[in-house]
Amino acid sequence: MTHNEKLLYLTQELLSESSQYKGMAIPSDIGKQKRLLRTLMNIREPLPITREFQEIQDQYLSEEATEKGIVDGNELPASKLDSRLVLWKGDITALKADAIVNAANSKLLGCFVPCHSCVDNIIHSVSGIQLRLACHGIMEGQGHEEPTGRAKITPAFNLPSDYVIHTVGPIVSGRLTETHCSQLADCYKACLGLASEKKLKSIAFCCISTGQFQFPHGRAAEIAVQTVQEFLKEDSQIERVIFNVFQDEDYEIYKRILE
Repeated sequence: MTHNEKLLYLTQELLSESSQYKGMAIPSDIGKQKRLLRTLMNIREPLPITREFQEIQDQYLSEEATEKGIVDGNELPASKLDSRLVLWKGDITALKADAIVNAANSKLLGCFVPCHSCVDNIIHSVSGIQLRLACHGIMEGQGHEEPTGRAKITPAFNLPSDYVIHTVGPIVSGRLTETHCSQLADCYKACLGLASEKKLKSIAFCCISTGQFQFPHGRAAEIAVQTVQEFLKEDSQIERVIFNVFQDEDYEIYKRILE
């Protein structure tokens, strides 16, 4: 089965699961086909999948990752501020590290908005359907939504990293408060704590809460770097912390702090 045949197979299988979309015509354009597959993955409820579907999905996503390119976090240059800290601008789903951090919502199931640009959506789309199923299992066992400032860890499945650590950042709907700042620091502590417990050596953080949750970028970066430095003073397990940014604004903010 060629790469494009795998794309069509996966799309047809997901369309056939729903009476609403069953029989929908698949566009001839490859770009639109990929967008349709991602849409169907995004909106799919956490239901079991067949072994055949999983195997073909994993092959397809692995091929997509290889084509996109993988960045080894261990080869990125360290900051001048601290040899264990790294600043990198790029797609966190292309980063090879022991763990990457996902800025999740309290339901912890990923973003259901089709092809949304948030990191939660992108991570789930590249990881595959298993990630939502793993998160669903955690939430079913927990019996309640994930509190702000806490974190959970899952395998990364089809991502280059080994694990995904999901944390729920504070939502800033008005004036920034000390509670918001404390909750954001708790997110970083919780993620680092899980990584250390798992004996991981490297972890990559996205810019938690600065997107849809509207935490001011500058203050968020200050809290991130300060909290990580304080944790590393007492921890010898973690050897590399990568601050992953996607926007130029965040890159300049972190660059100023780290250099």
